[in-house]
Amino acid sequence: MRVLVTRVQPQAARWVQLLSDQYEAVALPLLETRALADTAALQAAGQRWSDYAAVMFVSSQAVSFFFASNQALAQVYQEQTALDTRAWATGPGTRTALLAQGVPAHQVDAPPMDSGQFDSEALWQQVCGQIAPGARVLVVRGDVQGDGSEVDKPDEGATKPQNTPGVGRDWLAQRLQQAGARVDFVVAYQRCAPVWGDAERVLATQAATDGSVWLFSSAEAVGHLRNLLPGQSWAQARAVATHPRIEQAALGLGFAQVRESRPTLDAVRSSIESFL
Repeated sequence: MRVLVTRVQPQAARWVQLLSDQYEAVALPLLETRALADTAALQAAGQRWSDYAAVMFVSSQAVSFFFASNQALAQVYQEQTALDTRAWATGPGTRTALLAQGVPAHQVDAPPMDSGQFDSEALWQQVCGQIAPGARVLVVRGDVQGDGSEVDKPDEGATKPQNTPGVGRDWLAQRLQQAGARVDFVVAYQRCAPVWGDAERVLATQAATDGSVWLFSSAEAVGHLRNLLPGQSWAQARAVATHPRIEQAALGLGFAQVRESRPTLDAVRSSIESFL
């Protein structure tokens, strides 16, 4: 069975390697990330690190781009200098990326490995007790290329942060504000659709009808697939989605069969095998 891994690189290549012992796994990323042209705001956020009770990273890419622009901060951790700021991650990949930057494991908060989901809601269950009125929390995120936004600081008491794509991040910011915290945002990288050539289009068109299984880890990526192959019928297509919101996006595109799965290797394997 062929499995199309649509994650951003280099995660796509890692998942292809993990799945290749059982399946014909192929990387077909539906999302690309790029560094910012101007990293001044990102560097300024790093200099204010100790002002925050916690810094939440939305992805492993957010970790990589943030610390690439704040190498002095990474060095502080590598020298085991005590810093009180907590680092929050929504899943194991982001947690691993933080540990790789030298952030001590005891200062990283993330949903446990046996959590039903790895998302903002599951993270909040772990960290809600840390937040006192007046605390400041920084959210490090990506942004859609071309929207011109790099830093957002919502007014205190705002019910919804501005320019913050992602239902989970909106939800978390609202919980934080309701707890009396001030939430700041900084953009660490840009997200964009991939540029496909003929080979990618042929592969995707074949996979819409030949029994391949698409592995989706982003609702935004599903939207890119819609734009990359406008008019394509997905009435015979099959997919595994690693979150209910992603499952709904794939069904909305017209996928005939979508299995929801936790984003762990064993769970994804089981979901793929359910199509056999």
